[in-house]
Amino acid sequence: MKNIYKYLIAGILVLQLSACSNTDAEQLFDENPTTRLNNQKSELNDALLSSQFGWKAVYFTDNTVLGGYTHLFKFAQDGTVEMASDFDTDTNIYKSEYAIQLGSTVSLVFTTANRIHLLSESDNYPIASLRAKGYLGDFQFLYYGQENGDIVFKANRNKQEIRFVKATAQDWADLPKNFLMIPNIIGKNAFGANRGLEIVDGTNKKTYDFNPFSTITRSTSYSDASANNVLGIGYAPNGLVVSPAIVVGGQKLSNFVYNNTDGSFTATGTNGISASIKYSNIPFVITDDYKVMLKSPSTAYGYIAANLATAPTNSALCNALLNEINNNLPSTQKVNRVQFTFNDANGDSYIAYTFTGGKTTIYHNITLKEDAANKILQLISGTWENNLGQTIPEPDLLKKIDAELTNSKGLYAKKEAFTFNASNKLYTFANANNNGFRLTTYAFQ
Repeated sequence: MKNIYKYLIAGILVLQLSACSNTDAEQLFDENPTTRLNNQKSELNDALLSSQFGWKAVYFTDNTVLGGYTHLFKFAQDGTVEMASDFDTDTNIYKSEYAIQLGSTVSLVFTTANRIHLLSESDNYPIASLRAKGYLGDFQFLYYGQENGDIVFKANRNKQEIRFVKATAQDWADLPKNFLMIPNIIGKNAFGANRGLEIVDGTNKKTYDFNPFSTITRSTSYSDASANNVLGIGYAPNGLVVSPAIVVGGQKLSNFVYNNTDGSFTATGTNGISASIKYSNIPFVITDDYKVMLKSPSTAYGYIAANLATAPTNSALCNALLNEINNNLPSTQKVNRVQFTFNDANGDSYIAYTFTGGKTTIYHNITLKEDAANKILQLISGTWENNLGQTIPEPDLLKKIDAELTNSKGLYAKKEAFTFNASNKLYTFANANNNGFRLTTYAFQ
């Protein structure tokens, strides 16, 4: 009797489980694809209209090449949208039309011309490699749902994620202020000769070189001896936004706040996690790139004023010393080159100073010494010569800059991850006494 009772109970449970499964399946397939898409369309429409001050998106069209462009949207029930952006300095609000369209998925389409279309015009491109591609932007956004109050889209063109966050009245008022941040993003090496990215994970710290920022592509990179990481930059009134986000301890850091006291930008996570773009007179990454200069055959590295006078990796002190030399020359004469030659055909090394306007070349003979433990190249001062090979006294005109190059503590040398005004590889020489001197040169081999 007990066994019959057990079998009856088991049978009832099986029927109940079967009934539940059938109901779930019926609910799962209760909506056909068209119904589901229509529901998503209504969901997206309601979301777009739900924010009092509209939505803000920093649109990174392709963060391997370009930075981010802030767009503000205010959608209306009648199918119009008010829009403003920081694509350029025209931050006025313009009205156009939009539609929510059904296809294989639900998408938001900006159907008449407005600021967002500036990113997709093929004949408007920032660099030669993007010829006929424009800024790689799109004006059809595929709807991927909502997350923590944000609306998540992906561009139809390349599936790049675009995230709409609720805008505030202040966002609209502050949009022009994005451009006031550009000089701070470019940087002021008066804060220090070197700029780096410092990542802190609790008590652990890792540093990278923060390479020069391009206003044309709104992009930069950060690098150490092993890798160069491209970073798209978006402007903000109080700092900058990066993409891809910098991941530290599983946390994504993308919003950096500017500190006008020391020129730094900092993104702060939780539990001691942060990332900071900051300055220092000490290089953030010390490499052994100097070793190639110790080898034969000859190697040469030259600062060419016509090309490198505005290089962002020249320090303020370096520029000041070069300007001081020029100011003490006749108006027709200027320094046009400072060139290192190491281990020439005769085994000699020297620094050559050349000038425009007929002033003769001056040579400072040096010998090389390696401080391998500290990754430093020392240039030991020797005799001075004119262009005829005659020994001359050290010229007063060159004493200050030459003292930086031949200082007793030596130089850090670094092969840079970018180029400037030519295809030649760049090497910078920074003073190891950490007084903020750094000179940018081309490699000539």
